[in-house]
Amino acid sequence: MSVLVASDLDRTLIYSAAALALTMPDEEAPRLLCVEVHESKPLSYLTETAAGLLSELGDAALFVPTTTRTRRQYQRINLPGPPPTYAICANGGHLLVDGVSDPDWHARVTARLAEECASLDEVREHLMATADPLWVRKHRIAEDLFAYLVVERELLPEDWVKELAVWAENRGWTVSLQGRKLYAVPKPLTKSAAVHEVARRTGTALTLAAGDSLLDADLLLAADQGWRPGHGELADAGWTAPAISALPERGVLAGERILREFLRVTRQGTV
Repeated sequence: MSVLVASDLDRTLIYSAAALALTMPDEEAPRLLCVEVHESKPLSYLTETAAGLLSELGDAALFVPTTTRTRRQYQRINLPGPPPTYAICANGGHLLVDGVSDPDWHARVTARLAEECASLDEVREHLMATADPLWVRKHRIAEDLFAYLVVERELLPEDWVKELAVWAENRGWTVSLQGRKLYAVPKPLTKSAAVHEVARRTGTALTLAAGDSLLDADLLLAADQGWRPGHGELADAGWTAPAISALPERGVLAGERILREFLRVTRQGTV
């Protein structure tokens, strides 16, 4: 296939109940398909229309789910369409080929992190020392690559987030706040590097991408054309770039619009 479509998942293609943004009258709300169950409860959705579009896209392009989720979290998702040959997890730390992590890729990533930025242990200790239990619900380490906190957003001090971002920047890390999760991620750990590797292996000529958060910015900039929804960190910051389209749709309808754009450009074969 000549087109590679690399898309973030959460709040880009799939949505939790809290992120659906069903602002229309109830009788006009779209039918939804559950694509993730966790602890026997439905967790993530897309519209039935989006499910059909994603199935079409899987037949027309090389679709590569590209997520900050761990491998275990990603494997809970059951997307419509053919199973992806490639998937990118842990923000680029794991490149899955037919569901199995490529050990050579993972070794290259971990070697680069060791050379270029502060250790995960240093960052974890800083988070443990400075994050207030009043608004932190969980401390988590993902794949021994990065850290994140589950927080109470309404209690989270903005000044603390800003101070953490400066502290992390000086150590080669970046901070991203997505919903109730605050991520601390090494700067060399990028989705774009893994996407470049998939493009190299497959010889695709055109790369399309979509994402909503700060951790997706490098992915969007690496693509020939990209889209961001009307919600999320990038939208809140008014972030854009020449090849990036800022869509007005918010919530689950943004996911549907993104898939329409992917299919439109894939069928054209050019941007």
